[in-house]
Amino acid sequence: MRLHILGICGTFMGGVAALARELGHEVEGSDQNVYPPMSSQLERLGIRLASGYAATQLGPGVEAVLVGNALSRGNPAVEHVLDSGLRYSSGAQWLAEHVLQGRETLAVAGTHGKTTTTSLLAWLLESAGRDPGFLVGGVPDNFGVSARLGSGRDFVVEADEYDTAFFDKRSKFVHYRPVVAVLNNLEYDHADIFPDLQAIQRQFHHLVRTVPGRGRLIVNGEDAALAEVLAMGCWTPVERFGMVDTQGRPELTLPGGIGSALDWTARMLAADGSRFAVAHRGVELGVVEWPLLGRHSVMNALAALASAAAVGCDAKALLPAFTHFTSAKRRLEVLGVARGVTVYDDFAHHPTAIRTTLEGLRAKLGPARLIAVLEPRSNSMRLGAHAEALAPSLDPADATVFLQRANLPWDAARVVAAVRGAARTVPDVATLVDSLAAEVRPGDHVVFMSNGGFEDAPRRFLAALSG
Repeated sequence: MRLHILGICGTFMGGVAALARELGHEVEGSDQNVYPPMSSQLERLGIRLASGYAATQLGPGVEAVLVGNALSRGNPAVEHVLDSGLRYSSGAQWLAEHVLQGRETLAVAGTHGKTTTTSLLAWLLESAGRDPGFLVGGVPDNFGVSARLGSGRDFVVEADEYDTAFFDKRSKFVHYRPVVAVLNNLEYDHADIFPDLQAIQRQFHHLVRTVPGRGRLIVNGEDAALAEVLAMGCWTPVERFGMVDTQGRPELTLPGGIGSALDWTARMLAADGSRFAVAHRGVELGVVEWPLLGRHSVMNALAALASAAAVGCDAKALLPAFTHFTSAKRRLEVLGVARGVTVYDDFAHHPTAIRTTLEGLRAKLGPARLIAVLEPRSNSMRLGAHAEALAPSLDPADATVFLQRANLPWDAARVVAAVRGAARTVPDVATLVDSLAAEVRPGDHVVFMSNGGFEDAPRRFLAALSG
């Protein structure tokens, strides 16, 4: 079948394209923003890409169209699909019907850490010899692709709460019917489609409703919002994970005694999260040493380990696999070092993710100068939903540079004034690269943060230093 995918360079739809290609379909697609790493992956797979959404790109040979959730009514390609009577579906529905049917699906949901946890869970199952299929919202270094079918029964999917398509306003994850669901954390986000946290909790409960009684819910035992989701009704065994102190006591407990004891715990052995001890129901399994940083990464590790154990893996035997795990592209990815300056590319775009990423790096770097470079690009960020929390999230950095484009609808000056360290705005990427290259000094660490292409700013900056 000849499939045309609208929004093909999105991390999810790009993964769907890779799976469709592996199934033998002829796949092509179009997108408004064509940029790596997804565009590079698709080109390697021989998938034809077109820029923009002109109706002429859907030629007479197209038999079905998969529509990404970034497209809405009024888009020329969407209007052509409807007027022409072409068969169309969402990526999530296609995945459920053509890939997940008959598989044991493990779905990873949460406001933060989905990509890392999904990648890690797939790697643990791979290390156990189960050859899992997976679809990750990024490109895991351990696999080199964002999606594959795999020959095993397990399929690991990054389960996004964002809506499915212009014709299906349910969260994508309700399509997946997982046997194991990770509820990693839950905060307010996606201000363009959710009016408040309660609306997101309702969608998470829809996911909970789909997990069978023979399955498992792996839940962050430190998250009050998730405890409230489970209080709406739960029909599946729950295992909770969280951090403990040196005495084995939970570091964070929920108010009013919500929830129960932690089943899976980690105890930090290094302040930066690179070394920690793991226990299951009070019995220590061993010590993990790995390249990732931060408390949030340790929590992701617990979620992945508990999920692998839920489908029959030996948790203790999997601990050495953590040492060889490398995260997905753009998850605190070191692009290179030039003139003594280390440059990172990171996907963080929510204040909590920004803060935890910077905290983990700060714990590793000690007193070295840390500079955060931020593009407020996500819908929630551009709408100003996170403006109040943004300045405190940047506390671990010594300096911050905001890209304040002309179309940013809120005044970044107020946020800049509230930042603890030095902070300033720049109007465009060219100014950002030139001014920052003139200011940095040997020993600095510069982290670029955006959930978009950022006009390739991190690599342009590295090139400016190298040149």
